[in-house]
Amino acid sequence: MTIENFTDKDVPDQSGRVFFVTGANSGLGYQAAKLLAGRGARVLLGCRSAEKAEEAMADIRAVYSEADMRFIPLDLGDLKSIRSAANLVVEEPRLDVLINNAGIMMPPREETADGFESQFGVNHLGTFALTGLLLGKLAEGREPRVVITASMAHRSGRIDFDDINAEDSYSRWGRYAMSKLGNLLHMYELDRRLRAADSPINAVACHPGVADTELTKNFPAVLVSLFRPVSSLFMNSAAQGAWPTLAAAAGEDVRGGEYFGPSRNGEWTGPAREVQPRPKAKRIEPAKRLWDISEEMTGVKYPV
Repeated sequence: MTIENFTDKDVPDQSGRVFFVTGANSGLGYQAAKLLAGRGARVLLGCRSAEKAEEAMADIRAVYSEADMRFIPLDLGDLKSIRSAANLVVEEPRLDVLINNAGIMMPPREETADGFESQFGVNHLGTFALTGLLLGKLAEGREPRVVITASMAHRSGRIDFDDINAEDSYSRWGRYAMSKLGNLLHMYELDRRLRAADSPINAVACHPGVADTELTKNFPAVLVSLFRPVSSLFMNSAAQGAWPTLAAAAGEDVRGGEYFGPSRNGEWTGPAREVQPRPKAKRIEPAKRLWDISEEMTGVKYPV
């Protein structure tokens, strides 16, 4: 059954299920964590800041007093932190869904703790490493899923295998688009491997369209000042932007390899439905090449 016109009202009861949401203290991640907790799930909030995580959980409990939540320290720009977070999650009695939501957008060129260009390092390599470390735990879950958050930016993305770490040149938008194409190549290759291994895990992806979140903090100030007054005309709120995430993570009859996004205005806004990426996101050879490079750079070998 194809998902169409999915909103927060379509999320079924999640009692007994455990979700790990990265970047859960703000934006789409916060909205997803809040809704899932309200539906009865145990939600693990993967965040860099303990203070912000505690604030987020307090805000959620102000609405859902019985919300079952736990803060998991996580910095996707640090492989040591990723491994520590994964170890904490593995200690949980169960894990049913991993929502890879955390990301950064268009910062000046910076490097992660491990020397990776930050957008590729956080958005793709960090997500790749965390997912690989948690696959074994997920396989024990109920209707287990891996959700990877992509973006319409993948449409202009290109994986620069000759300058994978942006040593020669750096474009804020170009590297963001590259990381988001990497997210989709990762998801589709993971889905192929899971199917070949007859795994119970479904790998899916989503994109929020154009949503009003903290990711836009690195946009030029002049653009923000021009568009903020009319943003509601072409932008989802953060809560609406989380609808595709919720469809991917908690929608019924979701199959591996599906991709969810907004249904209106060229996938910019509206309720969630299944959408299609650019064909390059499903290409097998670049996905395999990126997979091998990612395993080498992160030191994380997948069990599939």
